[in-house]
Amino acid sequence: MNVSKIAIENNRVTLLLVFIVLVMGLVGYNGLSRDAMPPFTIRTAQVVTPFPGASAERVEALVTERIERVVQELTNVKEITSESRTGVSIVTVNLVPSVEKKDMQPIWDYLRRKIDVVQPTMPDGVGQISVKDDEFGVTYGIQLGLEGDGFTMKEMEDKAEDVRDELVKLPNASKVEISGLREEQIFVEFDNAQLARYGLTAVQLEQTIAATNIVFPGGDVILGNQRLQLEPTGNYESIDDLAETVIRFNQTETAKLGDIADISRGYATPVERIVRINGRPGLVIAISVKDGANLVALGEEVDKKVAAFNQSLPVGMQLERIASQDTYVQGSVTGFVSNVLQSVGIVLVVMFLFLGWRTGLTVASLIPLAIISTLLLMSVFDIGLNQVTLAALIMALGMLVDNAIVVTEAMMVRMEEGMKPKDAAYAATSELAIPLLISSLTTSAAFLAFFLAEDVMGEMMGNLFLVITFALLSSWVLAMTVVVMIGTALIRVKNNKGAANEVGVYVERSRSAGAEEVDEKQGGDIFSRLNNYYGRLIYKALKWPVLTLLVILGLFIGSLLLFPSIPFTFFPDSDRNLITVDVNLPEGTDINRTSDLVLDIESYIQENLLVTAEEAEDGQLGITDFTSFISEGPKSYDLGYQRKQPNSNNAHLLLNTSEFEANNTMIRQLEAYTFAQFPDAEITVASLSAGGGGDGNDVSVRISGPDMAELYRLSDQVKQLAIKVPGATNINDDWGPQNKKMVIEIDQDKANRAGVTNQDIALSLRTSLSGFTAGSYREGEDALPIIMRGSGAAEYDVQDLKGLNVFAQGSGRSVPLTQVAEVGVDWQYAKIKRRDLNRTMTVGISAREGFTPADVTKVFTPQLKELTESWPAGYTYELGGESEQSADAMGAVGAKLPLAGFIIVLLLVLQFNSFRKTIIVLCTIPLGLIGVILGLIIFRSYFGFMAFLGVISLAGILINNAIVLIDRIEIEEKAGKTEFLAIIDACKQRFRPILLTTFTTTFGLIPLYLGGGLMWEPM
Repeated sequence: MNVSKIAIENNRVTLLLVFIVLVMGLVGYNGLSRDAMPPFTIRTAQVVTPFPGASAERVEALVTERIERVVQELTNVKEITSESRTGVSIVTVNLVPSVEKKDMQPIWDYLRRKIDVVQPTMPDGVGQISVKDDEFGVTYGIQLGLEGDGFTMKEMEDKAEDVRDELVKLPNASKVEISGLREEQIFVEFDNAQLARYGLTAVQLEQTIAATNIVFPGGDVILGNQRLQLEPTGNYESIDDLAETVIRFNQTETAKLGDIADISRGYATPVERIVRINGRPGLVIAISVKDGANLVALGEEVDKKVAAFNQSLPVGMQLERIASQDTYVQGSVTGFVSNVLQSVGIVLVVMFLFLGWRTGLTVASLIPLAIISTLLLMSVFDIGLNQVTLAALIMALGMLVDNAIVVTEAMMVRMEEGMKPKDAAYAATSELAIPLLISSLTTSAAFLAFFLAEDVMGEMMGNLFLVITFALLSSWVLAMTVVVMIGTALIRVKNNKGAANEVGVYVERSRSAGAEEVDEKQGGDIFSRLNNYYGRLIYKALKWPVLTLLVILGLFIGSLLLFPSIPFTFFPDSDRNLITVDVNLPEGTDINRTSDLVLDIESYIQENLLVTAEEAEDGQLGITDFTSFISEGPKSYDLGYQRKQPNSNNAHLLLNTSEFEANNTMIRQLEAYTFAQFPDAEITVASLSAGGGGDGNDVSVRISGPDMAELYRLSDQVKQLAIKVPGATNINDDWGPQNKKMVIEIDQDKANRAGVTNQDIALSLRTSLSGFTAGSYREGEDALPIIMRGSGAAEYDVQDLKGLNVFAQGSGRSVPLTQVAEVGVDWQYAKIKRRDLNRTMTVGISAREGFTPADVTKVFTPQLKELTESWPAGYTYELGGESEQSADAMGAVGAKLPLAGFIIVLLLVLQFNSFRKTIIVLCTIPLGLIGVILGLIIFRSYFGFMAFLGVISLAGILINNAIVLIDRIEIEEKAGKTEFLAIIDACKQRFRPILLTTFTTTFGLIPLYLGGGLMWEPM
C-alpha cells in the first residue's frame, strides 16, 4: 500500500484532514498550560516533633532516634535526614525517584499511622507530632504583599483574609495562603506575691478559669411534642466575661479575676515571625496554580483583583506584587515563541535560497503543519508550554524538514530522469518511506533515556522525548502525504534523462578500476561546485583509507584531550530578575537581633540599590522592591526553593531587580556590604538555581561519625583546607557554634527544708517566664488561647532570675530561687544533624564569581582525600553539591541509555538486515565529539546537562544521516555499480539533502543560542 498514492488520489479528503488538524491544533494551543519549567514531583515529607525546653542532645536521644527508626520501616526510602535543636526535632524522609506521585499518599498515610502508635510512648513534655507532606512540591508562583503605615496587625490581617477569600475563588487558583500572621492571645498576668497574700496559687486560678469556661451539653427536655436541647451558658463570649470570673479565696471571700490580675489582648511573645515589605510591616498572600492550569491566565486574573482591591483598601494600605513567576513565564513563552518564529524564518530562507521557490515552498509547507500537529498532540497528552517543550520544538524544527527535503529531492531526481510528477512521487515514497520512518524513530529513540530516567531531571526533561517524537512522526506522515501532493503540483524540472542532473547526482565514469577521477563539469550553482569538491574528497578518502582513518582518529583523540579544558556547570543560575539573601545567625539568637540585622540590610538597599519603576524602565540597574521574612521563610515561590522550619536566627530576603543583567552587580554589592558589617552572621546572596534540587551548596563535604566533638575538629580541618582553594568562598558548616544555656541546679536538701518540690520550681519558672495555657476564648471562627503568666514575664532578663520567687503550691509559701538552686551557665550543641541515622556535619563551599563548582571540586578533592587518610576509624566523608546532583541526574539518564541504544540497534538491523552496516553507523557516533569539543572551546561555552542533551540529540541526527546515505549506497549497488562507485554516487546524491538538513538544524538553533538564555547556550 502506497500512502502517497492514497493521499494524492483522494486529495480533497487529505485537504479536509489537514484543515481539521490545523483548527484543532490552534484551539489546543490556546488551551495548553504555561509554566516556567515542567512540574516535577518532590518525594519528601517531614516529621516535626516539638519538645519545649529540651536541649539538642536530649531531643536527639529521646525523640529523633525513635522517629528515625519508625521512618526506616517505610518501603522505598532513599534517604533519611534529621535535625535536632533546642525544643524541636525535624526528621525528613526522601523516597526513591521510582515512586510515582499517585503512590506517595498511601506511604505518607502509613507513616502517620506508625507515628500515632509511637506518640503515646513519647516522654512527658513532647508535643503533638505532625507529618508534613503537603507543603513540598507546591509552588506559590504569585505572591502579593499587603503593607500599610499606621494600621494594627489585626486590621491588616482582616484585610488579608478578605483578599484571600476572593482570590481562592479564581478559576485557575488552587491554594491561597497568608504568611506573616501572628497568633493573638488573651493574657492573664498576675503577681505571685499578691496571690500568696490572698491564699491563692496560679494552679487554682487555672482550675477556676477551666471550670467556668465550658461548652458542655445539658441534655434535653420534652415540651409537648418536641424535645428541646438544654444549652448551659458559661463559656467566655468576651474579655469582659473573663474579667468577671469569680475567684473564691475561702468559704466567705471572693473577688473577680479582673481585680487580682491584669487581663489584656495581644500577640504571642516573643514574636514568632516578622514580615516586612520594602522595610514596612506587612503580610504576604501566596497563590498557587491548579495542576494543568495556565499560570499566565491566573496572573491576569490576580492583576484584576489587585486593581480592584487597591481601589477599596483604606488610604495608606497597599497591595502589590512581590513574586511574579507568571510574568517570568509569560516572558519565557513569548521569547521562545519568538525564537520558534525566527527559526521558522531562517529555515524558510535556507529552503528558498538553495532550492528555489517551488521546491522551497513544497518543503516549507511541512513546517507549520508539523508544528501545529505537534501542538495538537501535546494538548491531547496534556503537555504544557514551558522552556523545555518550546526548546524541544526548536530542536525538532531543524529535524522535521529532513523528511521533506529527502522526499522532494528524490522526486526531482526521478522527474529529471523522465518520470511524471505523480509517478515520481510514488516511486520516491516507496523507496524512502521505511528508511525515513526508521531514521525518525532512531532520532526519537536517542531521547528515550531522558523520558525513562528515574530522577528529577528525567521528569523535567522527559517531555523532550515526547515533543520531538510527536514532531518527527508528524513530519514523516506529512512528508509521505501532503508534501508529495503539493510537490506534484508545484515542482517543475527539465528532463535530463541520462545526464548528471542539477540537484547533484554524480555518476563517475571511471576508465578502469583505480583510475584517476574524471573531472566532470556539472552546472554552475554553488551546490554543484561544492558537490564536485566533495566528490573529489570522497574519491581521495577511499583511495587512501588508512591515512583518512588515522587523520580522523587523531582529531578524535586530540579533541578528547582538550575536553578537560572546557568549564563544567551542571545548571547555570536562573535568568529570572530575582535574587535572594539568606541570613543565618548563631542558633538561639533572639528574633529581635535577627530583625535588627535585616533592618540594616534593608536600609542599605533603600539608600544605595533601590530604583523606581521609572528609573528601571530607563535601563538603570538596581532593586525595584524587596520583602523580608524573619524566622519563617515565604511559601515556595519557585521550584528551586523550599522553606525551612521556623527559627528565630534565620531570615530570607526576596529582592526583585530591574532586569536579569542587574543580578550579578547587586549580588557583589550586597556581599561586600554584609561581609564587612556582620562578621558573626552567615549571609548568602545568590540568584535562583535553574535546575532545582541539590543541597544548596556548590560543593559539600558531609562528615559522618559518632562523636560530636570529633566532628567539629574534622570539619575545622576541612574548612581550613577549603580556605586555601582558589575560587572557594562562603565556607561554613551546618551545625554552627555551640551556644550557652542556663542550668538550674536544684539542691534537693535545701528544697525539702524550704517545703518546695521540683514541680514547684519548674512551674514557677514557667509561669514567670513563658506562662501556660488555661483554655481558650472563642471569637467568631477563631480560638484565642488564654495565657496565664507572671507580671513582666515578657521583659525577664537573666539577672532577674536571682530575684525570682518559687511558690510552694501546697503551702502557698514562697522562697527565692537562689535559696534552693544554683543558677549557672553551660555550653550545649546548637543543633545535631543526622543522615541515614548517622551524625553528619556538612561543610558547605560556594564558588566565587568567575569560577565554577567543578573548578573548586577539581582542586579540592585530591587534597581532601589526602587529608582524610589520617582520620580516625569510624569517620567518613561524602561529596555533595553540584557534583552529586550532576552524577545523580546523568547517572539516571545513563542507566537508561543502554535500553535506548538497544532500540536504535534493533531499528538499524531491521533497516539494513546487516550487523556490519549497523556497526558502521554506530562507529560514526563518537566522532561527532570532535565538533562538539572544538565548538564549545571556540565559543567559550561550558559543558553541562544541556550540552549532554545536545550530544544525545546529535547522535540521533548522525544516525539519521547514516541511514539515508547507506540506503542510497544499497540502491546504487543494486543498479550494478561497484562498491567504490556506489559509495561516491550515493554520497553525491545525498550531499544536498544532508547538507540542507544540517543547515536547517544548525541555523534553526541560532535564535535559541542568542535568546534562550545561558541554560540553552551549550546545546
